[in-house]
Amino acid sequence: MTTLPPSLDDLDRLARQAWAAMPEAFRAMAGDVIFRIEDFADDGVLADLGIDDPFELTGLYHGVDLTQRSIMDPAPQAPIVLLYRRAILDEWVSHGDVSLEDLVAHVLVHEVGHHFGLSDEAMGALLEQAE
Repeated sequence: MTTLPPSLDDLDRLARQAWAAMPEAFRAMAGDVIFRIEDFADDGVLADLGIDDPFELTGLYHGVDLTQRSIMDPAPQAPIVLLYRRAILDEWVSHGDVSLEDLVAHVLVHEVGHHFGLSDEAMGALLEQAE
């Protein structure tokens, strides 16, 4: 019997479950974030970020973060959180000690953190304080 890896739809379901499990206040503050699941980031995104290996990027926030928005600006496009299935699955397999559900939730929260204007360094510091 062959077991297939989780599909794009499977990861979408996990991301939506993780989002629904977040505190109501957190979701309300985030607003209308759109979630998309893709196998990998495209070559243009990887080049823009200076990433050679598509397995190194598990997620990406695309939009104007809340700290940069102004009521004087035209209505911004809805923020998008992209989760990259193949990179997430690769990280999941390589770690072995974390559930796929927890990893998807972690990547999702990390990318939504960018929506709130947090840098990778700031999120790392917050995670260290929480441990």
